[in-house]
Amino acid sequence: MYQRILAPIDGSGTAQRAFEFALQAARENGAELIPLYVVEVPIAAYQAPGFNPAIVRDTLFEEGERLKAETLAAMQRENVKGEPYVVETAVPGGDIAECILEQARANHCDLVVMGTHGRRGVRRLMLGSVAERFLRMAFCPVLLIPGSVEGAAPAAAAAPSQTEKEPS
Repeated sequence: MYQRILAPIDGSGTAQRAFEFALQAARENGAELIPLYVVEVPIAAYQAPGFNPAIVRDTLFEEGERLKAETLAAMQRENVKGEPYVVETAVPGGDIAECILEQARANHCDLVVMGTHGRRGVRRLMLGSVAERFLRMAFCPVLLIPGSVEGAAPAAAAAPSQTEKEPS
């Protein structure tokens, strides 16, 4: 059903749950999986007097490379094809959702699986939501995986696989 699945990763538990679901979907569909880490250096790093924003940038790239290696290892264990990427927003403080959209288009993805923290009210207003922004711009189906929810099934077991049958 799906040929190319993009899964944004950021090191959070929520993104990890989404990646695990995307990994399962890629394995079951014989699809290529593209984990994506976006480096976005906050504008504040450039405005702090006497601070070198390259330190933040380098740290974020190191984290991206670590996550890239971890996702690639998981993909190899599951025999899932694809290549993880680490990319940077076009400008400091750039829009992560737009960067994800650009990569989804460039890689001809037909599904994006991403985590959502499910923030509401003032927290959502203050912190924003990459998932919500991306969803409003998306050109292909988007599967949002919630962060850990009390009493919910793990992401990998949230839906029956194509080979399993639902009980009658």
